[in-house]
Amino acid sequence: MASGSGAAPKGAAGARSATLKRCLDVLRDASNDSEQFAALLLVTKAVKAGEVDSKTRRQIFDAIGFTFPNRLLTSREPPSGCPEHTFRALGLTLLACFCTDLELAGHSQILNKIPTFNDVLVSPCDPDSTSMIDDAYQCLTAVMATPRGPRELVTKGTVAALCHAYVNGNYGSDRALTLLLGLLAVAEAKCWQRDAPHLLAVLSKLTEEFLNAEDMTKFELCELLPHFIPLSSPLTRDSKGSECLHRIYKGLAKILGSKLSHSQRDPALKLAACLMQACGPEWIPAGSTGSKFLALLVNLACVEVRLALEEPDPMDTERKKEVVTACYVLMEMGIQECLKEEESLLEEAQKMQLIRIMEEAFGAIIYYLRQVTEEELQDPFVFASVRILGAWLAEETSALKQEICELLPFLVRYAKKLFNSGTAEGLPQAEGVQAGLASTEGSVLPQDALRFLLPGFCHLTAEDRPREILISEGAPALLCDYFLHQWKVLTSEPGSLTPLTSTEMSLQTACGIFLNLVVTAPDLIRQEKTFCSLMDTLLKALPFLLPQKDHLVLAANVATLGLMMARVLASSAVLQETQSTKEFFGATIHFLSEAHTAQADPSSHQLALAVSPAYASAWGDIGRAGGAGQSQQAVQGSDPVPQRGGVGQPVRHGSFGTVSVRAVELNRFCSVQNLTRRIVAASEHFKVSLLDLLSVLCFKNSPFYY
Repeated sequence: MASGSGAAPKGAAGARSATLKRCLDVLRDASNDSEQFAALLLVTKAVKAGEVDSKTRRQIFDAIGFTFPNRLLTSREPPSGCPEHTFRALGLTLLACFCTDLELAGHSQILNKIPTFNDVLVSPCDPDSTSMIDDAYQCLTAVMATPRGPRELVTKGTVAALCHAYVNGNYGSDRALTLLLGLLAVAEAKCWQRDAPHLLAVLSKLTEEFLNAEDMTKFELCELLPHFIPLSSPLTRDSKGSECLHRIYKGLAKILGSKLSHSQRDPALKLAACLMQACGPEWIPAGSTGSKFLALLVNLACVEVRLALEEPDPMDTERKKEVVTACYVLMEMGIQECLKEEESLLEEAQKMQLIRIMEEAFGAIIYYLRQVTEEELQDPFVFASVRILGAWLAEETSALKQEICELLPFLVRYAKKLFNSGTAEGLPQAEGVQAGLASTEGSVLPQDALRFLLPGFCHLTAEDRPREILISEGAPALLCDYFLHQWKVLTSEPGSLTPLTSTEMSLQTACGIFLNLVVTAPDLIRQEKTFCSLMDTLLKALPFLLPQKDHLVLAANVATLGLMMARVLASSAVLQETQSTKEFFGATIHFLSEAHTAQADPSSHQLALAVSPAYASAWGDIGRAGGAGQSQQAVQGSDPVPQRGGVGQPVRHGSFGTVSVRAVELNRFCSVQNLTRRIVAASEHFKVSLLDLLSVLCFKNSPFYY
């Protein structure tokens, strides 16, 4: 019996194969369209797409080719007594069969048919045409799986067709939604750029369902909606998009205001985090209702973080990591809102309460990071935890001081490991989205932890104990290497620097850290050889930056740091007479002398000094960075600013103020004279060249020139 039952299927398969072979022979031998059509009907009866192996599919394709299916698709004269779409349906069936072969699915003849497939999806559907729609979806799905497929689908209008099919509830609309999700996953920016109105129509339908649903559909939509929230094109710019956001807000307010299980609350928190990433807090309305909602969001996020990190469930670790990462996004938004002095959604009492709650959550994050093993260092969740801690340290270093000091060795080792592995791989620069639910953002490295730790390190290096720990763990050498690497990235395409990239911000913050070290630990600057390399880079950086007016704040930082380090490293080889040294000091004087210009003062009818137009837009940031003021003080050395003409105090605070030109020139003369004396005293090599340089650049036309 056993052998007999096995022989029957084998015999049936052999019979089908023989039948197919005869049909293909008839097809090859067909001498006209009628014979070809009859043979094709025999082939379609012999096989169905998906029921044959790749070898058989290739045999069918070799016998038919693309020419005849193409003619079937364009024919408008069906056989007598047949539906009008008979030929078109047969052509689609053949193409659907071909598309089950990945190589054929990417063929130009298939890609050229994408508009035809789109037309089938949006055409009126009758009971006899459902098979055509199924075949069209099968072809589109196969095309999307090919390397060129997604790009071809987007450019040939498939997104609009899929949106139309879903919004109108056409036959197969669930498959349209699946295809849309696939296209958005690989080409979100292009999809929204070309078809924003159609995608907004889908989002509008989804958000209406989300707001009105009273069953589990609401939580299923929480999982679906983030795929239709574009990071590349904020919804707040469009009135229809704003309406969608408001519906999501109202739906989330209903969910989060109710008693929920973890499985119900988690997707809601992830949806809220997605909106925060894409739109910031703009989707939350102003007023007491919005402030309570935001406070609730941050509160729930902090509670979730504590529960997940202080009492982890080994059986649910991976799922919880995704939820906690979303909570980190909400906590970061909470930090930003608590810092706002104006136009904050939160009231002062809410801010104070949230700061206390967030402090407890960050205690849990620190506790988690102290448990991280060497094998877990490459876990993206560890990076996300370090990143959010960096956001907290950038604003708050007085709380949890003991815990932070104990964690500093880990943070330095972790940042060093990622930096060394990233530079070894030589990865290109990638300006990504804000780190959080999506891939982590880095300036040049796959996971640039230092970028997010720099602001906190800047605060900590101003304090004795944290600074000592950072120095003992080798942080200064690491930061020097990081600065040199980031400078190389910034200047990788000379003459085409873009304004204020994350790389430039990192360089500015690193300058602040080094200034702290120069002032508080000058012996370290002398002893660490890597600071000589840093000094050499600074000497060359300032002349490079000055002609590019979009980078004045970084130039101010480089000038200040370079002058301060020059005082400490005056006797080192890097500061002996070189062209780079002369160019640096010349650029410094040029930077200071160009910052202000003489203008008529209407009130006094005298010339007065004002910030030059080229510096005006950056002057506030330069002042906050201490650029011009600290550069003046660095020029003078340790001597106090002379109190001539009432300009000493304004200079000390980073701005000359509005004073007479003669007084400012006298002050500048005294400052540069002090610089000259100190550098000449340190190195006789500078004496002639530097005096010549200063006279040419600054005092050639001054009444104080000597």
